[in-house]
Amino acid sequence: MHHTCPGEGPTERSAQQPADRRSDGPYGGPPSSPPPDDRPRSPAASLVAGAAFGTAATGAVLSIGDIGSPLRAPFTLFFLLMAPAAAIAAALGRMDPLGRAVVAGAGALAVDLLVAQTMLALHVWSVRGGVLAVAALSGAGLLLSAIRRRARRGRRDRVE
Repeated sequence: MHHTCPGEGPTERSAQQPADRRSDGPYGGPPSSPPPDDRPRSPAASLVAGAAFGTAATGAVLSIGDIGSPLRAPFTLFFLLMAPAAAIAAALGRMDPLGRAVVAGAGALAVDLLVAQTMLALHVWSVRGGVLAVAALSGAGLLLSAIRRRARRGRRDRVE
């Protein structure tokens, strides 16, 4: 007796993708489908991303400016986790979302620990310096990802 998973049987397969229809698109879809990185986001996702960016930026400003506020510690921690995670997630653009989130979170912790360990070993530890170092590394990562994505788009446009 042969068991198949849903979507693997002959009737389900023909309903999903007819045999006479080819997927000529570069990502397995129809030729006009945009790449995964270029898909439009919902308004709710844009709102959440904007709020996260604002919270992280506020944490960085509060920490670098040495401004006493009850929000300084949680917002700075949010920045220290989300800035490197965003840079790593941008570099892993085609990975599935859950895997990208896990790898980006683990990578963010690794970046933070590496910065702290390096500063402690060199006897130059300061909160301000740590936040600036994480910001610089995250900015460099985002910049490199953007340059790589732009170069890839340029090559793809020349080929088509």
